[in-house]
Amino acid sequence: MTVAFERHPYSKLNSRQQEAYNFQKVSALLADYGFITIRLTSDWRGADFIAQHVDGITFLKIQLKGRPTFEKKYQDRDLYICFPHAGSWYVYPHDAVLTQVLAAGMLQGTDSWDGKGGYSFPKLTKRLKALLDPYRLEP
Repeated sequence: MTVAFERHPYSKLNSRQQEAYNFQKVSALLADYGFITIRLTSDWRGADFIAQHVDGITFLKIQLKGRPTFEKKYQDRDLYICFPHAGSWYVYPHDAVLTQVLAAGMLQGTDSWDGKGGYSFPKLTKRLKALLDPYRLEP
């Protein structure tokens, strides 16, 4: 049997398929940086997958998101957040960047952060981009 390969639009994938797709895409990119990934069947301490560096020492617990996200429930878990933006991927340490975001006054006063304990930015603002640029991975 011969398979005819045709590109499938991301927009036609359901949310589970999009998460699987995003995991595959970022895994391929992380391989260029010396990481091998292991997808977890259920969140482990907030992580969707583990990235193991070839140095045998570095292990990252990563939560896969569609956009920049901060959650009180992710604090103190040594967790990284990963999301795509404009052809690049960002993988940032949640707590370290959260400290900077809070110091800049970017979350306080929002119902989402103050009332619900989490905030996801609908777009990458100029201020947030400046904080996240050190964590941008280029394809």
